[in-house]
Amino acid sequence: MSARRLLEILALTLAMGLAAVSPSHAVQPGEVLQDPVLEARARALSEGLRCLVCQNQSIDDSDAPLAKDLRVLVRERLTAGDSDDEILDFVVARYGEFVLLKPRFTPHTWLLWLATPVVLLAAAAAIIFAHRRRNLATEGPKPLTANEKRRLKRLIGEG
Repeated sequence: MSARRLLEILALTLAMGLAAVSPSHAVQPGEVLQDPVLEARARALSEGLRCLVCQNQSIDDSDAPLAKDLRVLVRERLTAGDSDDEILDFVVARYGEFVLLKPRFTPHTWLLWLATPVVLLAAAAAIIFAHRRRNLATEGPKPLTANEKRRLKRLIGEG
């Protein structure tokens, strides 16, 4: 097989892989707002809201009917003049914090946000402690100083 053919196959495989993992937006043409600024805000908000049916996709990427309803709701609230925070507060009040793909940093989500860094720091400390302990074990005892040798001779001689 020639190098050129191999490169063609590699490029085709890469293109197919990228097509498979690239996000597909489920927003229907009828949902798109005429104002590009409002539509950009709607897309930004939709990307941060979880589809309650799919649970691992944003409502912007989901084809589920509930996701469509949420996209329409976000756009209705935007055209009504609500701010981004007001829209998020409204959706959270209706569906709970779970609807946010990136939960807010509040006292009841501290464990969620801080658990990973704390575990990583504890693991790093454990690794450092184990490494130092192993180094001390392999070094062996330190030689006695002259003062310690004299004291040892005196103690052995007295014993």
